[in-house]
Amino acid sequence: MAKSVFYSFHYDRDAWRVQQIIQMGALEGQPILNAQQWEEVKRKGDAAIKKWIADQMAYKSAVVVLIGAQTASRPWVRHEIAHAWDNHKPLVGIRIHGLADRNGNTDSYGENPFSKVSLKGGGTVGDYVPVYSPSGSNSQAVYADIKANITSWVNNAYKRS
Repeated sequence: MAKSVFYSFHYDRDAWRVQQIIQMGALEGQPILNAQQWEEVKRKGDAAIKKWIADQMAYKSAVVVLIGAQTASRPWVRHEIAHAWDNHKPLVGIRIHGLADRNGNTDSYGENPFSKVSLKGGGTVGDYVPVYSPSGSNSQAVYADIKANITSWVNNAYKRS
């Protein structure tokens, strides 16, 4: 049975890339809301979004942040990272900018979102959490590298004691 994970990502920009990873079948993730469902949750306000995140993350074995060009700038991604950290969920990052979108375009390399989440005692979550950069000169090669390694990357996620 596939390991059950929570995927954190920039919805508007990277949902297509994330669907490719989900369809690999190596991991089982939370349901990815379509745009209409996400808008419905957002209309209920920040408390509803936080509850949705907490509920979806509650029984997952790890949190996988799929890092695209603008992921680090997304407030809800930073909230998901902080929530995972505070709840001792294993965390790992995987760069997905090399996967093609629905138009066949890859994206630019994005900042590390873990470095945007500060810790109370100093430093950032980025000081601890590994970020994997798949290799490959085109989308197919990046896809193949992710598919071949995603399970081991998640198994090596940072586990806070």
